[in-house]
Amino acid sequence: MSALIDVAGWVGAALLVAAYAMVSTGRLQGSGLRFQLLNIVGGVALTLNTAYHGAWPSAALNVVWVVVGLGALVRRYRLAMSPPGRSAAP
Repeated sequence: MSALIDVAGWVGAALLVAAYAMVSTGRLQGSGLRFQLLNIVGGVALTLNTAYHGAWPSAALNVVWVVVGLGALVRRYRLAMSPPGRSAAP
């Protein structure tokens, strides 16, 4: 089990770094769906890893990271579902 948790941590870290690198080099938009999904999946994987290892400040940071990403997805969905010419409620 510990090895699986460690792999999840490395994969999560790689996803977060990849998302950041792609936005920084212009390959992804920071408000894009793929960027948010990379951040959410990476954040969840790192949350599992850091919580398992008792690194609670890092686990809390990653939970916040995931919540921010989910909030961005909700906002994208609301904007997509709002009638043309109207912005979604905050």
